[in-house]
Amino acid sequence: MSPDIVALIGITLVGAVVNGALGYGFSSLTVPVALLFYTNRLLNPALVLIEVVLNAYVVWTNRGGLSSVWRRVLPIILGLLPGVVVGTWLVYQVNPGWMKVVTYAALIPLILLQAGGIRRPIRSERSAGLALGSGVGVLYAVTTISGPPLALMFNNQGYTKQDFRAGLGVVRLAESSLTAVAYFYAGMFTLDSLRLIPFVIPSVVIGIPVGIWVIQHVRSETFRRICMSFDAWIVGFGMSKVLDELRIIEAPAAYVVLAVVGGAHVYLSYRFLERRLAA
Repeated sequence: MSPDIVALIGITLVGAVVNGALGYGFSSLTVPVALLFYTNRLLNPALVLIEVVLNAYVVWTNRGGLSSVWRRVLPIILGLLPGVVVGTWLVYQVNPGWMKVVTYAALIPLILLQAGGIRRPIRSERSAGLALGSGVGVLYAVTTISGPPLALMFNNQGYTKQDFRAGLGVVRLAESSLTAVAYFYAGMFTLDSLRLIPFVIPSVVIGIPVGIWVIQHVRSETFRRICMSFDAWIVGFGMSKVLDELRIIEAPAAYVVLAVVGGAHVYLSYRFLERRLAA
């Protein structure tokens, strides 16, 4: 078994544990690490098919909250389609190395916003939902990641825990299904991509129940903060590595990005915890 496959099995297991605990996070943790070994064009189709099933499971287990959230998330779902089409075109056309830069560049501000715990309720939720849906559609089709911006939105708007999970599951099921259809018409489901799926499925089957057990014994906010910290350092390292590989900024200067992202995350997390303690 190649080191690439071993790394993929390991990180998808961690991602599945996080997804089982929080209701999202599978791609958010898997993709930054897996992109060190694979391109978006090869990795994304395999993850999208797995996420269709994974998100359907999340919706089913949180079906009790569907009646109270479907109207609120409908504008986001309607905004997904144009975003998914644009994102699929980008993955299909843009150089794989530059796609990695785009992926890491999109993740860095999302991680830092979560670390800062920014909350500003939006009055015009429907209009904001349409705009968010289009942006999330592009982001998901390019990276298979959408949990961080959706979590920011739902936390910002004061969703209850059950509504949060139900709304997240519905939107992510819609985006993964639409992206799977778009990838199919773009001819992106190659044999090399599909060969990755059998190595990921056992990680998901094992990791989801473990995550459900873990969150029953650990505070969800503590667990989420640990995951964000891991994500921040991995994304910073990934960005530095790809900048060096593309000769945009050569090492060791490229790793200043890692130091800046990691330092900013530590600072924002400290400020957030300081505010929480003061409150």
